Amino acid sequence: MSEPSGLSRRSALMKLGILINGGIAAILAVPIVGYLLSPLRGKAGQGFDAWVSLGPLAQFPEGQTRLSKFQNPSVSPSDGQTAEIPCWVRRVTGQTFQVFAINCAHLGCPVRWFAQSGLFMCPCHGGVYYADGSRASGPPERGLFQYPYRVDGDQLVIHAGELPTLAADAAAGRRKPCVG
Repeated sequence: MSEPSGLSRRSALMKLGILINGGIAAILAVPIVGYLLSPLRGKAGQGFDAWVSLGPLAQFPEGQTRLSKFQNPSVSPSDGQTAEIPCWVRRVTGQTFQVFAINCAHLGCPVRWFAQSGLFMCPCHGGVYYADGSRASGPPERGLFQYPYRVDGDQLVIHAGELPTLAADAAAGRRKPCVG
């Protein structure tokens, strides 16, 4: 007796299973490989190393604290309005500023500025900060986080690639804003 020529049903199903599993593995591998290679696709001056303008110096009167917004430099098309990041800008004197993240250092709730009392207050747990961002009372153990800034011509520019935190300060080796 001679063997039948061609594929048996078992070997055909085995090859079909291998083909389907290989296709699924390839589909799953594409986003994983994209994630692993994403740092190589980054562009200089964007993302985590971006300096963003808050506007002309004239819009920040000396001795006052104003709410400002900037566009997140690490934005994607689906971010929409959430790509606008608010911050508090305090012009101390001349070209000396303090730019605070709007988030409370306790749990990240947005703080509000009360000019009458000269205090930032957090509505979530009662955190209170002085005008210079230092802790006044409540559960936060530290002052407000600050963005590094610089003055370029007549523009106030901040380093906005990442949210200022203790970890970001330690990684950058800084505790105070950049002036220059």
